[in-house]
Amino acid sequence: MARLIRTEKEVEGRFEEVWIVVEEDPLEQWPEGPLSVVGRDAPRQDGSLRVRGEARYTADIKLPGMLHAAVLRSPHAHARVQRIDLAPALALPGVRAAIGPGEANGLEEEAGWAGAPVAAVAADTFAQARAAVEAVDVEWEELEVVLDPEDAVRRGLVTGEARRSERGDVDRAFAEADVIVEGTYRTQTVLHNSLETHQAICEWQGDTLHVYISTQYIWGIRQEVAETLGMPEDKVRVVCEFMGGGFGAKNSPDEYTFAAAELARRTGRPVRCALTRHEEHTSAGNRNSTIQRLRAAARSDGTILALEGEFFNSVGWSGWSSPTEGPMRALYACDNVRTVTHAAKLNAPPMKAFRAPGFAEGTFGLECLIEDLAARLEIDPLELRRSNYAESNEGTPYSSKNLEECYRLAEPHWERRHEVRARSDAVWKRGVGMASQIWYGGGGPPSYAWVRLGSDGRATVITAMQDIGTGTRTAMAQIAAEELRVPLEKVDVVLGDSARGPYASISAGSSTTPSMGPAVRAAAADAREQIEDIAEQRGLPKNTPVEEVVGLLEEAQILGKGARGPNPTGMSVLTFGVHVVEVAVDVETGEVRVERVAAIHDVGRIINPLGASSQVEGGVIQGIGHTLSEERLLDPETGRVLTTSLDAYRMPTIADVPEIVCEFVDKPDEHLTNLGSKGLGEPPIVPIAAAIANAIRDATGAEVHELPISREEMLRALEAAKEKERRGAPAAV
Repeated sequence: MARLIRTEKEVEGRFEEVWIVVEEDPLEQWPEGPLSVVGRDAPRQDGSLRVRGEARYTADIKLPGMLHAAVLRSPHAHARVQRIDLAPALALPGVRAAIGPGEANGLEEEAGWAGAPVAAVAADTFAQARAAVEAVDVEWEELEVVLDPEDAVRRGLVTGEARRSERGDVDRAFAEADVIVEGTYRTQTVLHNSLETHQAICEWQGDTLHVYISTQYIWGIRQEVAETLGMPEDKVRVVCEFMGGGFGAKNSPDEYTFAAAELARRTGRPVRCALTRHEEHTSAGNRNSTIQRLRAAARSDGTILALEGEFFNSVGWSGWSSPTEGPMRALYACDNVRTVTHAAKLNAPPMKAFRAPGFAEGTFGLECLIEDLAARLEIDPLELRRSNYAESNEGTPYSSKNLEECYRLAEPHWERRHEVRARSDAVWKRGVGMASQIWYGGGGPPSYAWVRLGSDGRATVITAMQDIGTGTRTAMAQIAAEELRVPLEKVDVVLGDSARGPYASISAGSSTTPSMGPAVRAAAADAREQIEDIAEQRGLPKNTPVEEVVGLLEEAQILGKGARGPNPTGMSVLTFGVHVVEVAVDVETGEVRVERVAAIHDVGRIINPLGASSQVEGGVIQGIGHTLSEERLLDPETGRVLTTSLDAYRMPTIADVPEIVCEFVDKPDEHLTNLGSKGLGEPPIVPIAAAIANAIRDATGAEVHELPISREEMLRALEAAKEKERRGAPAAV
C-alpha cells in the first residue's frame, strides 16, 4: 500500500523535511554476513565496456548537425560589463548564434570571479566558437577585489548568516579544566579535476528539451532546467549513461547547460557546451579553504570537558557554507561545545560540494587538536579517543554505531608504531598516526525501481539513477540477484535516462546505495512473489528454479516495482571509521612519504567487498593528494587563478600510492531499511589528512597546522619544532 509521509531527507549534511509517497516495505533484513551474491566480490558489470572504450560518455555523443559552444569569461576577479557587442563574433565564419548577459541563466553582467561566464557563442566547430568569443567587444568596469576571508566577514561580505551552536556551559568548563590546548588550522582550496569535464548537449525535439549531461543527479537537472525555463518537467529529458567523475561538482546544470539550451533554441540545432581543462580550474567549483581557531579543555584523566571552534569558510562568490564544525559537534562525547561558522563571500570561484564537504576539513583541525591534547596529557591517542566515545549524537540515538569495533580492528595496526619508529635513521624519520571519522551516509527516500523478467529467465533492473563511476550498477545487480535467487550474470541494470525509468536519488553525500538498494530489493521481492504465485498455481515445488517457472510465460512478463522507505524516526544515521597511517619524513628536504594506510570503516552491510575496497582506495589516494600536494592558487593582487593546468596543480600519481589495507565491520544497521547498508563514497577521505599530520608529529615532533603539507611547510614545521625544543616546551595550562 502506498503511503504519503513527511520525512527528513539528508544530502551532504544538509537536512530538509519532505513529503514523499512510499510503498509499505514488509521485507526483513537478510542475515548478517556474506550471502549467495551479496557480500561477495563481484567485478564491475560494465568494466569490459569501459576498458574497451565502448561505454558512451557525454563526451562521446555526436548528434547530427551538432554545434559547439564556447563561453566568454571575465578576465577580472570583480568587474561589471559596461558595454558588450556580439556583432564581431557573429560576423565570423561558422558562427550560428551568440548570447550575452541575461540571455541565459548564469550569464551575468557582474562578474564575481576571474572566470565568471558572461556570454556564449555557438559555431560549427569549437575552434570557430573560441575565435568568436575572442572577437566579442567588451568594456569592463573593474570593481574592488576581496580575497581575505576574515576581512570579508568583518565587513559583512558573507553568503549567509553565521551558523552558531552551543550546548552546556563552555566558559565554566574551560575555567575548571586541568589542561587546555588550542591551535589555528588552515586547509587549502582544492579542485575536483574530474577526468570528464563539465559538459552538456542540448537538443530541442518539438517542445521537449533533451539534455545529455555528465551529472550526479539526473532528476535534479531535470527539475532545475524545467523550473528555470518555465517548462513542465516531463518536457525535459535528461540522459547520463556513463560519467567520468564528479566528486560533488556535478550536482547542478550550471551556465554551460543553459547556454547550450538557449543556443540550441535559437539555431534549431543541437549544441554541445563543454568546459576545457583550463575552465575546470577556473570555473567549475572547488572545495573551499578554511581557517579554524580551535580550543579543547580536559581533565587530567583524559575526559574532554569542552570544545570550542570558530570557522571561516572561504565560500567564494557563490555556493553554500559546508559543516566544517560538524566533527567538533559530533565525534566525541562532550557536554560543552560551542561553534560559530562564517561564510565569507570572496571574489574567487564558487564553492561546490567536494567529497565530505566540511567534514574532511574539520576533521583535520579537530583530530590534530586531539593529538595535541593526548601529548599534553601523556595518554595514548587511541585510548583518549576510546575514553571519550560518544553514545549519542547530541542526545539523539544512533541507528547503529560500531566505532569501538573499528578501534579494536585498528589495534594491531597501531601496535606497529614501535617497529615503524625503529626503522628511522638520521635523515628519514618514521612514525604512525591515527584519526577517527564520522560522516553521514544513510541516504533516504524517494527512490524507485522496477525489475522485469521474461521467459528467458533474465532479469532487468530499471531505474533512472546514475552510476558516477563508483560501481553502483554492479551493487544493484547483486541485490536483485540475491533477492530473485538467480545468478548475477543473469541480471542487467538499465539506468541513466529520466524518460526510461522511475525517479532515483542523487549520487552524492554517500547516499546512492543506501537510497537505491532498498528500492531495488523491494522491486525484486515483488517480482519474486509473483514468480512464487505462478509456481503455486502450476503446482510446482516452492524451490523450483526461476528459469523453469518463468519459462511458462512465453511472451508475458513479470514486472516488480519497489520504493525506498523512510529512515528510522528519531535516530541519527551516520558512518564511522578510523585510519592508521605510517609515514616517512626526510628531515633535510621536507619530503613526506605515506608508506602504509590501514582504513577501517563501519558503513553497515557491505554489498560488494571488491567495490567497497576500491572506494576506500580511491578516497585514500585522493586524500593523500589533498594533504601533500594539491592547492588551487590565486594571484593575491588580481584574484586570477594561477594553477590552471595539471602541470601547475599537482595531483597524486601511482608513485604516491602507499600500501592500503581495507577492513570493514560489515554489520547491517538493523534500523535502516531492508538492507542495513550505508554509503561509503566519502568516509575514506575524511580522516586521512589528520592521520598523516599526526604520523608526521609522531615521526619528527613537528606539528603541522596547514594543508597542503608541502616540502616548504614541512621544513617550516620542523624548524618550529626545533625552536620550541630550544625554548623548552610550554607547560600545560
